[in-house]
Amino acid sequence: MTDKKKVARMILAINPGSTSTKLALFDNGQQLVIEDFEHSYESLAHFGSIINQFPHRLDIIERFLETHAIKEPMLKAVMGRGGLLHPLQGGVYHVTEAMLTDLKEARYGEHACNLGALLADAVARRCNCPAYIADPVVVDEMIEEARFSGMPEIQRKSIFHALNQKFAAREVALRMGRRYEELRMIVAHLGGGISVGSHRYGKVIDVNNALDGEGPFTPERSGGLPAGDLLRLAYSGTFTREQLAKKILGNGGLYAYWGSRDMRKLEKAVEDGDSSALLYLKAMVYQIAKEIASHGAVLEGKVDAVVLTGGLAKYGFMMELIEQRISYLAPVFIIPGEREMLSLAENAFAVLNGEREVYEYVGE
Repeated sequence: MTDKKKVARMILAINPGSTSTKLALFDNGQQLVIEDFEHSYESLAHFGSIINQFPHRLDIIERFLETHAIKEPMLKAVMGRGGLLHPLQGGVYHVTEAMLTDLKEARYGEHACNLGALLADAVARRCNCPAYIADPVVVDEMIEEARFSGMPEIQRKSIFHALNQKFAAREVALRMGRRYEELRMIVAHLGGGISVGSHRYGKVIDVNNALDGEGPFTPERSGGLPAGDLLRLAYSGTFTREQLAKKILGNGGLYAYWGSRDMRKLEKAVEDGDSSALLYLKAMVYQIAKEIASHGAVLEGKVDAVVLTGGLAKYGFMMELIEQRISYLAPVFIIPGEREMLSLAENAFAVLNGEREVYEYVGE
């Protein structure tokens, strides 16, 4: 049970994922409790759409608060994971009616993260406290020359792991005794999806679209593909549009080569001397390192730090292989795991302390 004495500045963080709902309570920056409620694909399938999952997920939150004896006046803010909205600069945003409408209608795409602001708003209304989101996946701070794809009909988009990238960058800046806003850094979020961004003085001026196929291949995504070969495959009659899309996002990358997206199994196979597993690992490392190195050009060779973060950053041997290839760029810092819950809380407390501005979301 949560200590009832520690309620002066309590924050609830809500992070809905495709197969989980992560909830955490923080007080004055300290994590009190964090729980991960898992959902099977089967249990969510009967809802039909993401928005129809809202009552089910809200019920989980209410039971979580009841279990930990959290009464309405105790919460000073509720922070939800940001969803698919129109492009935004990084930062903290009030949950507004315009935001709720765009998310309910899935105007910019459907994903479980769209429920973050909706759930935060529902809880905050009952607790009479503000609801926020921070650094959603659509953070767009790209410089103009980075938007060109080579085909006028297609513009490069900024969709990436902004929440964890910015949190990891701030943590490294703190270790260096500097401010995030005065550093030039390359940050690689390594997980089921992989995004690599150039952070220049607090802005992510270029990053691969981790959702749509740019960048290195990942445990489950194909990454960038030769355009001509992909075009020929698309018109070969071998695959439907849906099947090909699944090969790019979900059943691509390591899964396509090795039959599993579980990095723990790959790690064990490598330790057991499986030469095929080692080759696939080295191939993925090669592409990741090449992507990181390309951002040295974006930052004109002036790089203060390279940051490796995300779930795959827990895999020591893989980090060693990457570091061998990119350590010439700058000192390498490893921030293992996805710190999304901590990042949500850190943003909320920064707002409560008057250290971070809050922006208003306005629909396009």
